[in-house]
Amino acid sequence: MPREFTRSERVSDAVQKELASLIRQHVRDPRVGMLSVTDVTVTRDLAIAKVYVAFVGERTSEQIKEGLDALNGAAGYLRKLLSSSIALRATPKLNFFYDETGQRSQHLDALIDLAISSNKSNQEES
Repeated sequence: MPREFTRSERVSDAVQKELASLIRQHVRDPRVGMLSVTDVTVTRDLAIAKVYVAFVGERTSEQIKEGLDALNGAAGYLRKLLSSSIALRATPKLNFFYDETGQRSQHLDALIDLAISSNKSNQEES
């Protein structure tokens, strides 16, 4: 039997797809630049949406903070655009957060590669 999706999950998916498009088309702030909307979680009452974004390219923690500040500053504008493109009784309030998953996975890959190369060099010396 297929799994049933809750309303908040369906709304989350719709908001994620639409926000990715709206940010690309309407946000012109240079602090934001290119980004990817990695996940959106909406509360059960559909009042608040946590939007997780990952920036494309290398950024310092200060640049990431500035980009998030710009997105949170444009949250009202994006919410207005979102309300006109998705038919909901109430459009959720948007809160933007940085998604560190990609950065963490790169760090773990580097650690694994280092351990493998260290292990090979130890075996060759023996």
